[in-house]
Amino acid sequence: MLQEFAQGAAQSAVQPVADFLAPTVEVPTSIGRYKIYTEKNRFLPPDTLRAIGGRATVLSFDATDATYNCQPNALDFPIDYLEMIEEAALTNALMEGATIVAEVAALAHEQSVINTAIAATTSGAISKTWSGNSGSDPIDDIDAQILSVIKAARYGSLMGVGVLFGAGAWRLFKNAPNVRSRFVAAGDDSIPNVTPAEATKLFVGNPEVRTSYMVVDTAKEGLAPSVSFLLDTSVLIFARLQNPTRRDPSFMKTFRLMGNYMVPGSYLRDDGRVEVAKFDWSEAVAVTNGSAAQLLTVS
Repeated sequence: MLQEFAQGAAQSAVQPVADFLAPTVEVPTSIGRYKIYTEKNRFLPPDTLRAIGGRATVLSFDATDATYNCQPNALDFPIDYLEMIEEAALTNALMEGATIVAEVAALAHEQSVINTAIAATTSGAISKTWSGNSGSDPIDDIDAQILSVIKAARYGSLMGVGVLFGAGAWRLFKNAPNVRSRFVAAGDDSIPNVTPAEATKLFVGNPEVRTSYMVVDTAKEGLAPSVSFLLDTSVLIFARLQNPTRRDPSFMKTFRLMGNYMVPGSYLRDDGRVEVAKFDWSEAVAVTNGSAAQLLTVS
């Protein structure tokens, strides 16, 4: 029962941006091969025609492909013996532990995914100005990158596109004159409530649009906080499949060992006063097609 509850808690706690940016690929082994694509090693559909009596094209992994290694992750949740007097109380405490651990693990995973995406795209970032009369048109800026990403993925209509705004970039986007003019008549000073769902309809191909509000405190413990948004004034446009595999040319993926996410267990602490609920999982976040993403930095 606890295992089923922990698995459900893990699914409920999944951060939407992490799963949006690097969807999960369940793999049969903790170490294996996956296809990685670059400008030089591009995705090409295989020839599926077979001659009479001939052999079929074999889909395989070769020496130039990358190796994923699902690294072990774990969190412990201690339960004092005073909370274990009754069996029902122990069960409830274990369930509470599963919920708390799932939430913390999901936050850590989202931070790792966003940092990995930024590191992979920063060197090729394009700068844009979106505010004021001298700014460019945000809609056209993003449209151009959507088409570029689709061409880089080379996967046809099956490949989706994601547009991920940082919190600061979304503020600039929704208040830019060239965006407001799509919603507000001339002379109307009201600010429209432009949502990501409405923004989807503005872009070519109707990509999925999300905003990241992930924050990080970079100050060391004991010092004044220094809180900032991870993506902030950047926009990431990238190729994505909602249900990717080890072979497709989408931008990022999270490899997880099949059926082994948030596995619960317990052990008794050495002083005998605390039962520790333990939760283990393994995963690997990977950029599988760096050319199928573009970062815009906006001001």
